[in-house]
Amino acid sequence: MKPRLVFVAVSLVVAASPAWSEGDSGVLYRCPGNDYNNTLTPSEAEKLHCKKVENAAVSVVRSPERAASASATVPAAAAAAEVRESPESAAMRSRASSSRRQLESRLQSEESKLARLEQEFNGGDPERRKDETNLQTYLDRVAKMRTDITRKQIEIAEMRRELDKLPGER
Repeated sequence: MKPRLVFVAVSLVVAASPAWSEGDSGVLYRCPGNDYNNTLTPSEAEKLHCKKVENAAVSVVRSPERAASASATVPAAAAAAEVRESPESAAMRSRASSSRRQLESRLQSEESKLARLEQEFNGGDPERRKDETNLQTYLDRVAKMRTDITRKQIEIAEMRRELDKLPGER
């Protein structure tokens, strides 16, 4: 059943696209959800995590209306492709939006933890505790605080990179 769905997706997009119907050999991309597209630029394809389809046998299936009137069926074929893509696109946007909110929430939490660590660290001169009568235990705690701050800064930078990869809120 899935190969048929893939074929239908390819045929809808290919039939809807004037470039493929006129014999122009453009670049075909397969995007998540088996969505095929030949109107993307390479940068758009990379942003959408689409893969370039190379040396693929693409069949162009013309609908009966298209044979009768080419100008009247292009909007109908495009609308049929949009109707098919709409639930998948909405689901992808919903997942991306949910991921973005979760990551932003986690990033905010980690940034507040980092602020508390830096405040306690006090520029490398934290307050001595009562149990730190030995200088070495104090120095060990300062070194641990320094590594904790560095680790937290790295985690925050990684989260920001992940946020930059996700599609933006609209």
